[in-house]
Amino acid sequence: MRAAQDGDNSAYTRLLADILPVVRAMVRRKWRNANDVEDIVQDVLLSIHVVRHTYDPGRPFGPWLSTITARRIADAARRTSARSANETTVEIMPETSLQDETKSDQDVLDDHGEIQRALAGLSATQRQAIKLMKIQGLSLEEASAVTGKSVSALKVTVHRAMKVMRRILE
Repeated sequence: MRAAQDGDNSAYTRLLADILPVVRAMVRRKWRNANDVEDIVQDVLLSIHVVRHTYDPGRPFGPWLSTITARRIADAARRTSARSANETTVEIMPETSLQDETKSDQDVLDDHGEIQRALAGLSATQRQAIKLMKIQGLSLEEASAVTGKSVSALKVTVHRAMKVMRRILE
């Protein structure tokens, strides 16, 4: 490591080649998921590259390397834990048939008739607002441009119209 710190590129390459199996073994001992082992090893090697200037040649190299490796493993555990805290396991639900629950053509016609009856109970202004926003799907701004009413007035009109329609449909 001393030679690598002094700028000897071949010594640095040898150092990385020598420590790679050691780091990989340390990570494998602590990390269960084999798919993540190489990612953590790469994190360790990158960390060593970034902080190699902090190594004190008067001290043993092994504990310095072990500390960096342990910290990268802890970082990976935190990332995994944070990720899994936001994920939930979803059971695969069995397929169901909706045939029994779908409406018949007659039911659809009956619903259409009920809605028409409820719309007939509205004033012309309310009926126009409901048709534009709820049936045609226009936004408040678009419906406002069509009717010439302000957005807030249109909100009130739609709210009151829905209230009337609920009463009629009950």
